[in-house]
Amino acid sequence: MEELMLVDDPQFERILECVFGVQAHETRVYFQVLELQGSTVSELAGALDRDRSNVQRSLSTLCDVNLVHRERRLLEGGGSVYQYFSVPVPEAQTLLHGAVDEWAETVHERIDEFGT
Repeated sequence: MEELMLVDDPQFERILECVFGVQAHETRVYFQVLELQGSTVSELAGALDRDRSNVQRSLSTLCDVNLVHRERRLLEGGGSVYQYFSVPVPEAQTLLHGAVDEWAETVHERIDEFGT
C-alpha cells in the first residue's frame, strides 16, 4: 500500500498490484481471462505468448486473491480440463474497496493506540 500512496494518479492495474500483492504479469493474466472467460491454461498461454507453467502460477495467485476462479470440465474422451473465469471489474472494485477499508481501519487502530 505504501507504494500506492506515493503515486498521485495510480492506474487501476497498479492498484490491483499493490492492494493484492500481485505482479504486473499476473494483472495481465487477470485482464486476459476477463476477455476470454472460460479459457484453459493452454489457451491463455497462447494468447499471452507465455509459458504454460508461468500462466498456471499466475492463475494460482489470482485464485488465491479471489480475482479468478476455476471450474473443472469433463472431456468427452475422458479426463478433464480446468476453465478459468475472472470476476467482473465491478466485483474486483468491491474486493479492492474492502481490502483498502480493512487496511485503513488497521492503520486508524494503530494511530489510536500510539502513546497509550
